[in-house]
Amino acid sequence: MTKITKVKTGTKLEEESSYSRIVMVDNWIFVSNTAGRNPISKEIPQDITEQTHQVFDNIERALKGVGSGLRDVVQTRVFIQTPSDTPAVMGIFGEKFRGVDPTTTVTCPPLGSSAYKVELEVTAFRGAQEAEVDYLTLSN
Repeated sequence: MTKITKVKTGTKLEEESSYSRIVMVDNWIFVSNTAGRNPISKEIPQDITEQTHQVFDNIERALKGVGSGLRDVVQTRVFIQTPSDTPAVMGIFGEKFRGVDPTTTVTCPPLGSSAYKVELEVTAFRGAQEAEVDYLTLSN
């Protein structure tokens, strides 16, 4: 039988908008678009580097809550408010996901608030980090 686990992290928006930070269906883990608000201070760093690190901290905390981590991530969607911030964000992204190599979409749409400089949404498969991985390179 399929098991579904829904995780809330206690944010005001999760309750107001009636959504979960994570929905896990068996071993598939779907993490909502996550911003860089510190869950303790409720502050959002102004610096793009600090905010990006906070986004990753928030996602790692949520994944840990369901027995997973960044090494289980198989797909990401990166939303960057200002296109010129893309190299800074993706540099940190590369550090966090080196060797994981998830599929990735990067886009620069308006975000829900001008305070948000970057948001990240991920899909993970619990146990992917233990799987045998084949790397293929396609070239012309």
